[in-house]
Amino acid sequence: MTAEHWEHFSHQADIGVRGFGATPGLAFEQAALALTAVVTDPVAVIPAGVIELSCEAPDRELLLVDWLNALVYEMATRSMLFSRFEVCLDGGRLKARAWGEAIDSARHHPAVEVKGATYTALKVAQQPDGGWLAQCVVDV
Repeated sequence: MTAEHWEHFSHQADIGVRGFGATPGLAFEQAALALTAVVTDPVAVIPAGVIELSCEAPDRELLLVDWLNALVYEMATRSMLFSRFEVCLDGGRLKARAWGEAIDSARHHPAVEVKGATYTALKVAQQPDGGWLAQCVVDV
């Protein structure tokens, strides 16, 4: 079984985010952590406040893009970064909570601003070991 983790993968001028988990929801959580890691080290983000998010899409791939774009929107409009996620998937519906704090430029040293998740390299699939992968490229 795949251990929960995230990673980046290169894609021309943009960055791929990839999450792994025992369930699709856990893989979505790890993809969100990878999104934060594009901007800053997630370990530096204190999970002080929580927000709730929800979205719907006809399939898991589109739901992943909607989820990550909802986080990008919240990061931009609230000037926050997030380091802890709880995702519940029910068919084409996602309900989630994200914990984080206001951006502190001196402490977080934001590297880039993520503009949005794209359909490039979009994939949500069960892996041969039974774990799940959730990935796409984000525009920076």
